[in-house]
Amino acid sequence: MVRSMTGFGRAQRIVNGRDITVEVRSVNHRYYEFSARVPRSCAFLEEKLKGYSNARVARGKVEISVIINLTEARDTLISANTEIAKGYLEALRKANKELGLTDDITLSHIMRLPDIFLITKAPENEEQIWEDVKGVADEALATFVSMREREGRRLRDDVLERLDVIDRLVAQIEEISPRTVENYRSRLYAKLCEVLAQDDIDESRLVTEAAVFADKVATAEETVRLKSHIRQLVDMLDSNEPIGRKADFLIQEFNREANTIGSKAQDVSVTKLVVDLKSEIEKIREQIQNIE
Repeated sequence: MVRSMTGFGRAQRIVNGRDITVEVRSVNHRYYEFSARVPRSCAFLEEKLKGYSNARVARGKVEISVIINLTEARDTLISANTEIAKGYLEALRKANKELGLTDDITLSHIMRLPDIFLITKAPENEEQIWEDVKGVADEALATFVSMREREGRRLRDDVLERLDVIDRLVAQIEEISPRTVENYRSRLYAKLCEVLAQDDIDESRLVTEAAVFADKVATAEETVRLKSHIRQLVDMLDSNEPIGRKADFLIQEFNREANTIGSKAQDVSVTKLVVDLKSEIEKIREQIQNIE
């Protein structure tokens, strides 16, 4: 199935006390390139996500963003720093005594002072976090791939339509080319009659000249190869494998054959057809740049 290289997917779910959001986006790129934005404490997720997404994406610049917010405090350990609290208390009572103030110190006063509480995070269970994130990433990637497939179908239909146009243009070139040789033979005969002022022209010489000209302007090989390329590209578009790089190479062959036909063209009508041909090939090339 043809897939576009551009896409977006998002999923959000609360799992095991964590509110997890995963976003996947991609743009065109010649190869597979990956980057991730993950919480600093979960840097280990980046490498896992890279391999996980690469299993579904063959080409494109992919970025995955992961946001994790705790919905429960079970991963956080809070304890009182009693040594610092004692230090504060002794200092305050000493000040009270020296200044002759009333000792009205309470627990609520101590709680407001800096560094009274120690807040530490419990050791992370990396495997559990990865399993949780992977489940959400599955949903985001499914949406992401679905979008790429929808866009891919549109690209495929457009390329097939343009291939039909190219096929018709090639057929017209094949129809006109023989007439080009016959027209040249007639013009050559008339020219020789004019120059030699006689009607008994050496027929063998005329045939030889026409044959040389026909060989120079013959486009049968190029049109046959073009039709072969068309069939090959159609087969690619029906493939279940990523075809972008192969199709990109094949469209270069389309251009090569079109340029050769253009260089051989001795008829204005063929030249016009070649211009249209190259225009359609360029439009296909632009579309292929978006295909995985």
